[in-house]
Amino acid sequence: MNHLRLAARRAYSTSVKPAVVPRITRGLIGAIGNTPLIRLNHLSEEVGSDILCKAEWMNPGGSVKDRAALYVVKDAEEKGLIKPGGTVVEGTAGNTGIGLAHVCRAKGYKCVIYMPNTQSQEKIDLLRMLGAEVYPVPAVAFDNPENYNHQARRHAEKLENAVWTNQFDNTANRRAHIETTGPEIFAQTNGEVDGFVCATGTGGTLAGTARYLKDKKGDDVKVFIADPPGSVLFSYFTSGKKLFERSGSSITEGIGQGRVTDNLAPDVDLIDGALTIPDEESIKMVYRLLHEEGIYVGASSALNVVAAVEMAKQLGKGKKIVTVLCDGAYRYQSRLFSRQWLESKNLATAIPDHLQKYVVLP
Repeated sequence: MNHLRLAARRAYSTSVKPAVVPRITRGLIGAIGNTPLIRLNHLSEEVGSDILCKAEWMNPGGSVKDRAALYVVKDAEEKGLIKPGGTVVEGTAGNTGIGLAHVCRAKGYKCVIYMPNTQSQEKIDLLRMLGAEVYPVPAVAFDNPENYNHQARRHAEKLENAVWTNQFDNTANRRAHIETTGPEIFAQTNGEVDGFVCATGTGGTLAGTARYLKDKKGDDVKVFIADPPGSVLFSYFTSGKKLFERSGSSITEGIGQGRVTDNLAPDVDLIDGALTIPDEESIKMVYRLLHEEGIYVGASSALNVVAAVEMAKQLGKGKKIVTVLCDGAYRYQSRLFSRQWLESKNLATAIPDHLQKYVVLP
């Protein structure tokens, strides 16, 4: 009988594959990146192509901006711009600041954040909970000296042992995606990625990922930019890089631009197409992803998915289209799931009747 039990145990132990699990990381820093690539089943079946999304809310700071935050701090360290006990200052719509606050806590730096006062209260509260010093300031154009980025730069210049990390024009941001996001996508698709599309704020994610994928596959992979209303990049890319035309405004946070940043500039010739995505389509997709896939993301992530679906339609069936789920909806839920807020933006009717049940906040 004992030999039968032993044989049974051996048979069971050899029939189960060993678990594939991440190795022990060296603190929070080691947990940034290597996010899953998720196939959106309902949308993929609908369009006849694989819609694949990098689950960037699974980074320890909760967004794709953890990657840029780590790299701009590493860049400052490599250049000797900051020493132990120093201060990191940044202008950000929120997620880069949150990533920086996490990285600074892990590395022992102070963190100061300037941000537009149009950003969600959840982001501001979280930054302060993470120990950052936060200055919400009026949202004005980049060419205004009171723009939050310029105020961040001046703050850093007044301090000893401080650095303004300048995420918009510091190409260490772009390098983060050349060295991490692009290679991850290529490996996760076994090199069979046909298209990549996402919106831009700093331009780092789009440019860095595009550079890596184009270097690997050339014209066999197409790269599109997705733009929200109020941004000028759609007009720039569809006018032969001549016209900066701004029209309307958007509910999305952290994306859209009024210029070509230094992160995006080296790779503008790699962009094969541009899409403009109305807020109505983005908000509808927020609710579709929750209902159909169980995925709870913000409006910028939803915009990226709408763009991925449109790209799939343009490229034809049987393709693998990759985009980025920038962050979760937790930082925006007091707006995106509030009937009063949705009605104030004339977006409540954009949500189909069968999804109205998710509008749970007054």
